[in-house]
Amino acid sequence: MSRTISTPSYSKNEIILVRYPFSDLTSSKVRPAIIVNAPHTSQDLFIVPLTSRTTALRPGEFVLTEWKRAGLNVETAVKRGLFTIDQKLVLRSIGALSKIDAENLESSLREWLGLY
Repeated sequence: MSRTISTPSYSKNEIILVRYPFSDLTSSKVRPAIIVNAPHTSQDLFIVPLTSRTTALRPGEFVLTEWKRAGLNVETAVKRGLFTIDQKLVLRSIGALSKIDAENLESSLREWLGLY
């Protein structure tokens, strides 16, 4: 019997709301994140977290220049982190990064992963 794999309906640089589980798996919290993977047939997505805490950022973390246009309600920063989630954890899409923010994110990912 053949099983059809559906292609994810999310795009690179799309901003989503996702249910992040706590590290002890006792509960979860809804947070925004950015999809950073290219299109593929897996149900998994690579995401980078976002935060409204925009001070004391670490190298490679940055405040989005066009956070309002991206669908966010408050000034928002990209946090250092790369997570793999099942697309079923996505609650909804809220927007997309601007070109400049997407370029900054790509640069940060290269820095974090040592891909120069």
